[in-house]
Amino acid sequence: MNRSSPRTSSVDLVRWQSGVPWAVEDQVAVEEPLEIRVGGRSLAVVMRTPGHDRELAAGFLLTEGVVSSGRELLDLVYCSDTSTPSENILNAVLAPGVAMDWERLQRHTFSSSSCGLCGKASIEAVRVRCAPLAATAEPVSAAVLAALPDRLRAAQADFAVTGGLHASGLFTAAGELRVLREDVGRHNALDKVVGWALQRDTLPLAGHLLLVSGRVSFELMQKALVAGISCVAAISAPTSLAVAFARESGQTLVGFVRGSRLNVYAGTLSA
Repeated sequence: MNRSSPRTSSVDLVRWQSGVPWAVEDQVAVEEPLEIRVGGRSLAVVMRTPGHDRELAAGFLLTEGVVSSGRELLDLVYCSDTSTPSENILNAVLAPGVAMDWERLQRHTFSSSSCGLCGKASIEAVRVRCAPLAATAEPVSAAVLAALPDRLRAAQADFAVTGGLHASGLFTAAGELRVLREDVGRHNALDKVVGWALQRDTLPLAGHLLLVSGRVSFELMQKALVAGISCVAAISAPTSLAVAFARESGQTLVGFVRGSRLNVYAGTLSA
């Protein structure tokens, strides 16, 4: 396997068509572990697509409750040990006085590329961290939402060559793309977006829309709420827990955004 870029890799395979096989070379999405340490101590291992790792780690630390603002995160430094390449370990340096509840964090923050919530012992432990949003935002335009999937796809450079990456795109209320991040994990892509905002001191992201390429889970809604995003839309479906969480937290949740059709599961839209 020869790496073609940090996020894609070329592989040899046999492709069948109309009963005829032939050897071809194709691109697949890279998946590698990223160990996130705090003060030199291991906190979590995230299976991710390499690239924008500092944003991923920063967003993860914010959405998991390790830090509450960019001021509490002084730096993120690559490091190494005898068995792991330096590009797969990031150590977070926190500001003096930031308290760490290691027992709670290590019980709740194991993450994988398929589902970041699987390691959490209690959904309620996540719910109580985020207050519902105030009902002050203007309703999102259905016409704006309908145009976002094409803009998201046009910006997915790595998906175009692999077909194997999720995307999270942050848009203005007018539909302008501010940032897009791709990853093998849905929650990783969103953490990269949140980390991007955290590092630029632009949180909370009030007045922005989030569009994700896959289904919407409870965890994605929770991460969006931590970032102050009031409207989450998806090209695919939400889960029942995502719908319940959106309704409780005052978020707008829209699914199956495809062409002129979409489903509103929570909140309201304007024409």
